[in-house]
Amino acid sequence: MKILVTGGAGFIGSAFARYWSEYHPDDDIVVFDAMTYAGTMGSLASVMDSIEFVKGDICDFDAAEKVLREFGIDTVVNFAAESHNSLAVLDPGRFFMTNVMGTQRMLEASRRAGVSRFHHISTCEVYGDLDLDATNAFHEESPYRPRTPYNASKAGSDHAVRAYSETYELPVTITNCANNYGPYQFPEKVIPLFATRALADQTLPLYASTQNRREWLHVDDHCRAIEAVLLKGRIGETYHVGSGVEASIEEIADAVLAASGKPQSLKTIVPDRPGHDRRYLLDTTKIRNELGWAPTVEFEQGIAETVEWYRDNESWWAPLLERAPVVETSWGGGAA
Repeated sequence: MKILVTGGAGFIGSAFARYWSEYHPDDDIVVFDAMTYAGTMGSLASVMDSIEFVKGDICDFDAAEKVLREFGIDTVVNFAAESHNSLAVLDPGRFFMTNVMGTQRMLEASRRAGVSRFHHISTCEVYGDLDLDATNAFHEESPYRPRTPYNASKAGSDHAVRAYSETYELPVTITNCANNYGPYQFPEKVIPLFATRALADQTLPLYASTQNRREWLHVDDHCRAIEAVLLKGRIGETYHVGSGVEASIEEIADAVLAASGKPQSLKTIVPDRPGHDRRYLLDTTKIRNELGWAPTVEFEQGIAETVEWYRDNESWWAPLLERAPVVETSWGGGAA
């Protein structure tokens, strides 16, 4: 297999590149990344000898088609996306450009180059949110009801993928995943944000709706799910990838403080982000029954190991702090 990993210098994309390199050493991996503020070559350091890296933007059709043809790519795994909800509130245009138009251009390049699989990484957030006391979960046929610019841009990209499947018979699959966490995550997202701030004895900014919940999935389990879909999934299908484990923002803060040995007094309340979703939860029956996938990383263990990773790898994350374009502690403006 010759795989193009778009967004492969980001959090989940680099985890996938490392995973595939380890478990499928005979395959060719090409990482294609625009190297925006959230991309870092340090996330690929351990596999640079076994992959090819090409700096390029999925919004650049010519560059996308060139890399596909030059390396004879047969499989595209599309991670490339702007993904930080807070930044999307401040600069929505860049999200629609990358996530919708970039995906469309990558699809068109893939169609022209004759790739045999285009796998698209999506999110639970395209479905909107759930009541905190709801008893249902989102399934693969749930209607799309995005509430934020990021959610809407990812919904748009999903529609583009399905359109290319129906109109041009491009062989596609989609996975919608729960919130990921683990090592090498840019410290703007909540778990690494809390971990890095706790380790530095700084306050942890909790949004005022402290009981809003997310479903949490370790990035290694996500990579295993993508592997299952690529190897055994049905063309044209969507699969949900989640753990079933939910935690509120306050529970996350408590877990990080416990793992880092820091006091509860570091918690502080900040105003909610506009459009702050209450809750997401995915029904993962389909991928479990059809493909035999199930998560393996226990949440408590995963959080503890993640905090320990940030403790041991300050040299990776400390230089990234000044890149963060959003200040989560102030929603009067929010921009750094």
